[in-house]
Amino acid sequence: MNLGAELRTLIETAPSRCGPVRVIAIDGPSGSGKTDLARVIVEAYRCPMIEVEYLIPGWDGLAEAPRLLTDQVLEPLSRGVPGAYRRWDWHANTWAETVEVPVTELLVVEGCGSSVRPAGDFAAVRLWLDAPAEIRRERALARDGDTYLPHWTRWARQEEALFGPDNTPARADLHICTA
Repeated sequence: MNLGAELRTLIETAPSRCGPVRVIAIDGPSGSGKTDLARVIVEAYRCPMIEVEYLIPGWDGLAEAPRLLTDQVLEPLSRGVPGAYRRWDWHANTWAETVEVPVTELLVVEGCGSSVRPAGDFAAVRLWLDAPAEIRRERALARDGDTYLPHWTRWARQEEALFGPDNTPARADLHICTA
């Protein structure tokens, strides 16, 4: 995966909505390629990244992600103050250490809910990635194996409940099909 001209232009010209930090939010359903694109952007711009999955408190906590991201990270950064969040330990099924987020010129935030309001209001660029459900499911299971299998349907319902009322795809600055 590489950065196209349209995406580079968006990243390089979008004004900040988060104080001194320009936030690039990469959102979309599970298995759509968010992490892969985030890594490409991080490599190209040498900037930090937050993976929203570590702010989500377990398999039934997706709806909490935008608020936790906003309250713990984006709101402080918008004031020029470092943010911090408690990392969810998926194996222990509990909160783990606190992760500090420095004030930086560019920050990539990737994961389900990263551009859902209120978090999405802080994003300079909102990217929506998607692919057909069958392809996404295959990718997710290849990535996470049997760990994810019993949760796929439950997680997909949470995504629909989160993205639908927020109209997240329609508010994106750029749609990327990764099929």
